[in-house]
Amino acid sequence: MARVVVDVMLKPEILDPQGQAVANALPRLGVTDVSSVRIGRRIEIDFTGEPDLDRAREIADKLLANPVIEDFEIRVEAASAEVA
Repeated sequence: MARVVVDVMLKPEILDPQGQAVANALPRLGVTDVSSVRIGRRIEIDFTGEPDLDRAREIADKLLANPVIEDFEIRVEAASAEVA
């Protein structure tokens, strides 16, 4: 099985309130050396045959990401042995 991973992130100029909330909470955990946090999504698409990056890009552009406020990156993930 071929897996394609799509990472979706807000564009840098878009305010990320979830990331800000995490960044603001870190000092309460004793973490003081983080200057910024951005929150995104990881989507895994499993193809039955060879990974189709063009198809994955189309899926991401039309369904998974809002191109007005989000960017996405696509990559093929190496197969790994599943642990039962």
